[in-house]
Amino acid sequence: MAIFVNQNTKVIVQGLTGGQGKYHGLRNKTYGTQVVGGVTPGKGGTDVEGIPVFNTVAEAVAATGADASFIAVPPKAASAAILEAAAAGIRFIVCITEGIPAQDEAKVYNTLVRDFPKTRLLGPNCPGIISPGKCNIGITAGEIAELPSASRKNVGIVSRSGTLTYQALYELKQRGIGVSTCVGIGGDPVPGTNFIDCLREFQADPETDAIIRIGEIGGSAEEEAAEFIKANVTKPMSAYIAGVTAPPGKKMGHAGAIVSGGKGTAQGKMDALRKAGVKVGQNPTEAGTLMAEIIARLESGKSKGRGWRFWRRG
Repeated sequence: MAIFVNQNTKVIVQGLTGGQGKYHGLRNKTYGTQVVGGVTPGKGGTDVEGIPVFNTVAEAVAATGADASFIAVPPKAASAAILEAAAAGIRFIVCITEGIPAQDEAKVYNTLVRDFPKTRLLGPNCPGIISPGKCNIGITAGEIAELPSASRKNVGIVSRSGTLTYQALYELKQRGIGVSTCVGIGGDPVPGTNFIDCLREFQADPETDAIIRIGEIGGSAEEEAAEFIKANVTKPMSAYIAGVTAPPGKKMGHAGAIVSGGKGTAQGKMDALRKAGVKVGQNPTEAGTLMAEIIARLESGKSKGRGWRFWRRG
């Protein structure tokens, strides 16, 4: 299995006729994702390398049965594109657009919660999601994701950082460790999907045996997730927090990655995760090494029952 998307997911690309939408939409299709249509107002009836283009999302859904959307449009059009997809019945939306004002993100998020509770938004400003061998929506390179194995233990990944999402995938690939699903939630202040949403799904997913979480400075999402882990997650985890050397008050890359008033520091987040029983690496490679050790214990049968609990909390 996987979380959020799988081999049956049918995807439309809003902005397929644009440069980024075409490039990444075709890469997703080549990977094996069911990219069934595109949407660009005024270009309905055309196609992009055999993928039909529609004027509206509603038309695309009616013609293709799409249940997911990949949004690759400029910031000024992104909010309307998200809400159009939700109104058309799309259940899962991936928006890679960066530079959307935080106020607009908050309005869209709250509109989705109020009017379209069955629609999940991933992003904006995120790399997307990949369930290796099944579905890839967004800008992640499929070749760095190791396929899950029925005969071995598999790992779920959730990350705020796009680049570190890729590194986490590659660290596992180098070690031959399969991935059930990798979710890049993005680093903006108002993400549509957060750590807890993903952790809850990974905990329930029978194909996910362990979890890697990549966080960064700024906000309280990591600390909140640590509390959730302590109360709800029994699967072993490793983690890394980016921004250990970031000076207070300095924004580091993402709009949400800013330390203010002594809160949101890397050390505080690392401490919270350790208290929740998560193995925390000092860099992304160490987080991968810790996960390899976890998988080795799981596969040797030494991490079952009370013995695993003792080791995890150590």
